[in-house]
Amino acid sequence: MTAVARTTMEASPAAAAAGDGGRRVPRTLHPVAWWVWALALATAVSRTDNPLLLFLVLAVLGYVVTARRTEAPWARGFKYYLYLALTVVTIRVAFRAVFATGITPHDHFLFSLPHIPTPAWYAGIRIGGPVSLEALLSSATDGLRLACIMCCIGAANTLANPKRALRVLPGALYELGVAVTVAVSVAPQLVQSVQRVARARKLRAGRTKGMKALRGIVVPVLEDALERSLRLAAAMDSRGYGRAGTATRRSRRVTGALMLLGMSGMCAGAYGLLDATAPALLGLPAMCAGAVLCVAGLRLGGRRVTRTTYRPDPWNLPEWAVAGSGLLSALLLFSNLGYDPAQLNPTYYPLTWPGLPLVPTAAILLAGTAGFLAPPPSPVQKADPS
Repeated sequence: MTAVARTTMEASPAAAAAGDGGRRVPRTLHPVAWWVWALALATAVSRTDNPLLLFLVLAVLGYVVTARRTEAPWARGFKYYLYLALTVVTIRVAFRAVFATGITPHDHFLFSLPHIPTPAWYAGIRIGGPVSLEALLSSATDGLRLACIMCCIGAANTLANPKRALRVLPGALYELGVAVTVAVSVAPQLVQSVQRVARARKLRAGRTKGMKALRGIVVPVLEDALERSLRLAAAMDSRGYGRAGTATRRSRRVTGALMLLGMSGMCAGAYGLLDATAPALLGLPAMCAGAVLCVAGLRLGGRRVTRTTYRPDPWNLPEWAVAGSGLLSALLLFSNLGYDPAQLNPTYYPLTWPGLPLVPTAAILLAGTAGFLAPPPSPVQKADPS
């Protein structure tokens, strides 16, 4: 009986493949690959405020999410990130209109708001007054860049399974596992709660649209999302996450020092990459040095943790291709090779139509290749009507 069972278990993958016409069973991409791709694309977005390139990034995100999202509840929540992005742009434009800085004779006048006089110590800031087209377009572009960065994070949350992402959490961070669980899972849980509350309101024939419905949705959604995240955190706490550990005081100090220096180096490197006037050593070298120190701290802290993984997620050629497409896109936008850097940040004074540089456009489209480089999601299994 044991031999028969063993033979059946060994033959089951081949039988499953044969039953599917000899094709391999689809698999989902490693969650870290999606996060590397999304964060690299967000880094590339931070390099430009060209509206044409930013709209192209939104198109690429929409294509990749549509092509490679699964049927999980959180995978249908990208539209909520788009709503949030639109809200950010609207708020940015409204603030610029209210806190106007005045217009010049060369600006295009649109309308004027009631002006509120400010005291002398509040000099430099105007409340109300004339608003120009150039000012609104400039603020809309700034808001659009922040919106694209938020959509990149939303795409990672949509494409990557949050629970599978926690499996690859570095061993040095096991003490923070409960907090990380709540932080990572609250956004997907929020999306699921919104969908669940909306379905419940439809079944009760309640008002599902408008500001009146918002009051009856926000509180249940926030309460349900936080409760589900805390329930998951409690389950992880019962399995050993957040325990004190057996590290010595010296090991803890060395790990903390490496992580602190590494994070400081990465912050300094990010500032150097974003500021064109910063010294060369404050850019990519500081970023690389900080990353090396962080990795060393994680490796040193992870040595005191012994754990096993059941069926670890593979990292194969599709993972390298997806992560590499995002990293190469960011590298091309920061290299300033083959294009004028001024094309990434067009000016609105005087008002001109922004150009579409070839190399940055190709770099963003390169990130869009993740839509077919990643393995397709598994199809939904329909019930047999018989």
